[in-house]
Amino acid sequence: MTRPYPQIDLNKITTYSATQRQSKVTHNIEGASPHAGMHMRDFLEGLPNVLKAFEIKQLAKAMVKAKEKKKPVLVMLGGHVIKTGCSKLLGDLASRGYITHFASNGAACIHDTELARFGHTSEDVASQLDDGSFGMAHDTATFVNDAARRSSAGNEGFGEAAGAMLMHENAPFLDRALLATAYHLAIPYTLHVALGTDIVHQHPGASGAAIGEASLRDFKIFAATVSKLGQGGVVLNLGSAVIMPEIFLKALSVARNLGHNVSDFTTANFDMIQHYRPITNVVNRPVLKGGTGYAFTGHHELMIPLLAAAVYEEAHAPLK
Repeated sequence: MTRPYPQIDLNKITTYSATQRQSKVTHNIEGASPHAGMHMRDFLEGLPNVLKAFEIKQLAKAMVKAKEKKKPVLVMLGGHVIKTGCSKLLGDLASRGYITHFASNGAACIHDTELARFGHTSEDVASQLDDGSFGMAHDTATFVNDAARRSSAGNEGFGEAAGAMLMHENAPFLDRALLATAYHLAIPYTLHVALGTDIVHQHPGASGAAIGEASLRDFKIFAATVSKLGQGGVVLNLGSAVIMPEIFLKALSVARNLGHNVSDFTTANFDMIQHYRPITNVVNRPVLKGGTGYAFTGHHELMIPLLAAAVYEEAHAPLK
């Protein structure tokens, strides 16, 4: 038996013409078809002018303006960025003045130094964990732990000491090492280490006192850069899900506590997956007082070269 449920009467609704409606999307945002042999500028300007394609060009504009205003461009990174072959790209941006400070966790330092000294990195964890040989490379551990001791015993930062040591030994693949590039350019590369997270900590030569003192010194150097971000600086977080976003949040609090007006700057997070801490501690919270935060999801080996290309084209002439 059919039940007589009431139905709404659609004949009585009020309508309007779509021609009179305000809309969020027009045909003007549509992308142009790429073609073989096209210039990078044509490719970038041919991207659909919406969402992340629009935002990455805005981020490039912010980085170019930061250089013009002599404001910091602080790049934080995790180890995977090094392992995906992006070191020389980032080093080139720094050499042209579009990055003024590198900051990383301990894993990035390990991969950077191994690639510089040996031309390879990233061991087979599964197989080497099985026999207990995972992380037992003595030469890598000796180098990084010696850098910590050198830093803690003198006035150098942790990353600065590692860069100086790579330069001194004239490592075979020195030209692609971010630590050495930063040292050569006289810009900070700060190392922020959580004890027990890196393979070098499981060696007898590791000194908790030295690592802690060196990392704390680099935190102070990092916080000094953060204090200068206001009114035009840029912060990029490339692939660090926990350590660097947490370091940044604490440094920002220190800078503001000391009276620095750290507002009206730009932040961006690049990663394959958007995690809670980068979104909260890099993209959202820091710019509540003023500024813009962006989040880009994608593989580093694609997104970082795309950003670099956008920066260079924007510097040559403003992108559309």
